[in-house]
Amino acid sequence: MANSRPTPGATRSLRVNTSFAALNRPPLIGVTADLVDDQVRLRRTYLRELEACGAIGIPLAPIPGTAAAVLERLDAIILSGGDDPDTTAFGAPVHAEATLVDPDRQTFELEILELLEKTHADLPTLGVCLGMQLMGLHAGGHLNQHLPGTLPTAEDHRHGSIHSVEGTGFQGLVYSHHRQALEDAGTLEVVARAADGVIEAVSCPERRHVIGVQWHPERTEDANVGRGVFSALVDEARRGRG
Repeated sequence: MANSRPTPGATRSLRVNTSFAALNRPPLIGVTADLVDDQVRLRRTYLRELEACGAIGIPLAPIPGTAAAVLERLDAIILSGGDDPDTTAFGAPVHAEATLVDPDRQTFELEILELLEKTHADLPTLGVCLGMQLMGLHAGGHLNQHLPGTLPTAEDHRHGSIHSVEGTGFQGLVYSHHRQALEDAGTLEVVARAADGVIEAVSCPERRHVIGVQWHPERTEDANVGRGVFSALVDEARRGRG
């Protein structure tokens, strides 16, 4: 009977090719999703922007207790936009006009943030709107829960308004849709503001790529503060696999 076992050389070649394929596949980037009326929902614009940058976006169902297993399989993560955080978890009463995010989603994302800090510090991270607010709260910051009550220009940030932001690495016109914003960013560094002083972007200099933006880059036409935000994340995801 002929010997059907592969030669040692063939085995080594197969392993090299498999490793090469893994390094050259598109980065897998998780995007946290909403839970609304018992359905998992995510704007497709996140996935389209990631695809345009050469990555694959994976919608993440908000299931508490699964964060560790999820992060092990990703090259980067996006904490997406959504409703308002429940600030009672951070020692502050909830504003009367708040529309709270699903509690399972908030629990899931806080689990993610805890793991990113303790065991996955090198995983590239982007927080968008709600995602940035949770990043700031987790870092010891505080939230202005009702900009219309304290800021004369609050309407400039609501209902899909377009306004400018400026700061380190960020300058341009952004799509904005929020009525809450970080009052301070805790241990995170504020790297961009709107003209009226609202915090628009934060970072964590001690980690490789941790960025939070208050605007919606997935709906922003200005490339520097729109697709460029996703492109930078995807580039870091590729480097992290090297």
